[in-house]
Amino acid sequence: MKKIFCLIAAWNFCTVWGQDSSAITINQPLDSGISSEKVIDTGSAVLSNPGKPEKKRVIIVAAGNAAFFTGSMIALYNTWYSAYPQTNFHFFDDNGEWLQVDKIGHAFTAYSISRVNMETIKWAGLKRKHYIWYGGLSGAAYQTMIETFDGFSSHWGWSWGDFGANIFGSSLLVSQQLIWDEQRITMKFSFHSKDYGTEQLNGRADDIYGNKLLERMLKDYNGQAYWLSGNLKSFFKKSNLPPWLNIAFGYGADDMFGALYNNWTDENGVYIVHDTDRPRYRQFYLAPDIDLTKIKTKSKFLRTTFSLLNSFKFPAPAIEFSQGKIKGHWIYF
Repeated sequence: MKKIFCLIAAWNFCTVWGQDSSAITINQPLDSGISSEKVIDTGSAVLSNPGKPEKKRVIIVAAGNAAFFTGSMIALYNTWYSAYPQTNFHFFDDNGEWLQVDKIGHAFTAYSISRVNMETIKWAGLKRKHYIWYGGLSGAAYQTMIETFDGFSSHWGWSWGDFGANIFGSSLLVSQQLIWDEQRITMKFSFHSKDYGTEQLNGRADDIYGNKLLERMLKDYNGQAYWLSGNLKSFFKKSNLPPWLNIAFGYGADDMFGALYNNWTDENGVYIVHDTDRPRYRQFYLAPDIDLTKIKTKSKFLRTTFSLLNSFKFPAPAIEFSQGKIKGHWIYF
């Protein structure tokens, strides 16, 4: 994911924290007979005309986006791509790699960037169609710029699989906002650190995934899981279900020590084969979850914290389906 996850978190914090806590926008379902937006005045400045841009907020959002996109692109190029030779633009088929966990990571990143930008553009007072489309497509646009860098790098290339995943992530957000005017299904991420059991495999993991927690969180596909978390109350409006209760479906994979195969050459030039005794495999999960943004609070700090943490799957019991077996986890990260 090329360290984009940390950038998303930082930008998410800045944009959400920068929003004026005195103006609270509440989404209403389109079929409720109520306007899709209403503003509650909590005693300070509010949008005087919802749907009409407020100049000061527009400037803040535009400047923040420009700084983030430009700065992150420069930083990404200098810290990542400049270390590798550049070539003519070319394509690269990596659709079979990492059991597609990396592709879902692309979708998650595009969805997350789009969600943050949509909310900030909405906060600036733009019309519904504008904040949905401008914000909703920003994640795919940002990821496409990164994919273009890949296209000129000798170590990678333009991947249509990555591009399609980026489009899916942004489309998931846009389609829900157009249909329901809310995000009933949220893409989330979880990670747990792994011990691979042998000195040889742990050494291999250190080589390709790094040996620090943050590196492992970004690179170790064996410890990652991606979730589609659906809010039950949003689908069953008249039920007595708590508004924060979600059900989540997750995907991950394990025992991957290379992009396509578990074969490599060690530092002594010895060719090692691990495909037979430790085959890679897919994992599917079912678990309860919490939508932290549905927890009511007047605290600006807590709203910021909940919005940040809502990109992560809440630790909870889970059922795993993998290798033809069903496995239970008391708590799964």
